[in-house]
Amino acid sequence: MADPKGFLNHGREVARSRPVEERTKDWNEVYVPGSLLPIISKQAGRCMDCGIPFCHNGCPLGNLIPEWNDYAYREDWAAASERLHATNNFPEFTGRLCPAPCESACVLGINQPPVTIKNVEVSIIDKAWETGDVAPQIPERLSGKTVAVVGSGPAGLAAAQQLTRAGHTVAVYERADRIGGLLRYGIPEFKMEKRHINRRIEQMRAEGTKFRTGVEIGRDMPATALRKRYDAVVLAAGATTARDLPVPGRELKGIHQAMEYLPLANKVQEGDYVAPPISAEGKHVVVIGGGDTGADCVGTAHRQGAASVTQLEIMPRPNEERDPVAQPWPTFPMLYKVTSAHEEGGERVYSVSTTHFEGDEDGNVQWLHMSEVEFVDGRLTSKPGTERKIPAQLVTLAMGFTGTDRDNGLVEQFGLELDERGNIARDADFQTNVPGVFVAGDAGRGQSLIVWAIAEGRSAARGCDRFLTGASELPAPIRPTDRSLMV
Repeated sequence: MADPKGFLNHGREVARSRPVEERTKDWNEVYVPGSLLPIISKQAGRCMDCGIPFCHNGCPLGNLIPEWNDYAYREDWAAASERLHATNNFPEFTGRLCPAPCESACVLGINQPPVTIKNVEVSIIDKAWETGDVAPQIPERLSGKTVAVVGSGPAGLAAAQQLTRAGHTVAVYERADRIGGLLRYGIPEFKMEKRHINRRIEQMRAEGTKFRTGVEIGRDMPATALRKRYDAVVLAAGATTARDLPVPGRELKGIHQAMEYLPLANKVQEGDYVAPPISAEGKHVVVIGGGDTGADCVGTAHRQGAASVTQLEIMPRPNEERDPVAQPWPTFPMLYKVTSAHEEGGERVYSVSTTHFEGDEDGNVQWLHMSEVEFVDGRLTSKPGTERKIPAQLVTLAMGFTGTDRDNGLVEQFGLELDERGNIARDADFQTNVPGVFVAGDAGRGQSLIVWAIAEGRSAARGCDRFLTGASELPAPIRPTDRSLMV
């Protein structure tokens, strides 16, 4: 146990954010650089080393949280990094982007603020990079087997790294111009600077992983050709089919899916554009969807100089405290969350539904009409007399995703079966109905969290390794049927 009285002597502290007026003028990460290390030893010392660490169950990766908390408390950063990497390929990603279901399951959280696990995690990995404790792990021998990984998001990268380290020759195919998937073009720079991705890609290249960008399997290369070229294939193409809003006026100019809007801002940071082709500058912006993607649109609009930002959510505003009956500990509660983007301004409106859009004579959206909704007999119903309109010169739709892309022919060309939820079906080894073709991440699970994507990639890698060699020593943190109450 780190500090037997740590949770009694020290309250919860988290990373300090830069002032709003400062950070909205740039695209750097919102936290004060170097603000974590001075407090992290005490925060790690709050871990109680409880008899049953429910944080393990809250984390799909099964992170060894009490162990690396103890090392962080003692400032043994090399040992902490080793324990952290034992279950997680990319802790600098999850430490910045995961909503931390482990903290919701923390035993201390029953009656006190939980351990700041996420901040400890990112402190360990940042320190490990600084001290050179993160090095390529080159396999001792090659298996002679080849694997293609389709998609370079967190699931694809995790699968590729595990399979490369197992001795297979792995090539990652990405349809975009850069590696990273949604990490690269869906996550704004202020949430995670892309240097963290670049650093990992260089590590993976040194280990032997090959990368092929600008190649869309199904269009640029037939799936059959890919299958003939490689001994096995891991599909990690994500769930990129966005949910649309079929209401009158949807065709007006200025209404975009979030994933049409966000990547352009990231491409400016990459140097591809001087200014984004879609910008919020000087406009009244409406974001439809109250989740993390919606918050990303809010923060991006602030940095582009929007005149106003309004975020709409069809569901009622969540509670600020856990409901002990409906969402008891240690489940992951759906609570009212104020992200860094929300701290920067804007208005959030709950229990409303868009009825139609109104435009000007040139076909540009100008107004969004909406009405309040309520649950009646278990269904959301509009409340009469609550209709109103708000100015909307740029609208982003951030209402989630419905499944993997079916337009490029990948599913049909491979001959893949889908499950009842419309995702690519797989067995206990993450193998599809086509022998030697595996699926990981959102393509098989449906839209989910980064921590689930990495866990799926690691598990699919084990299944693929077993297919190629007859056995595997790679870990498999989850099964395809896992539907944890934590997330």
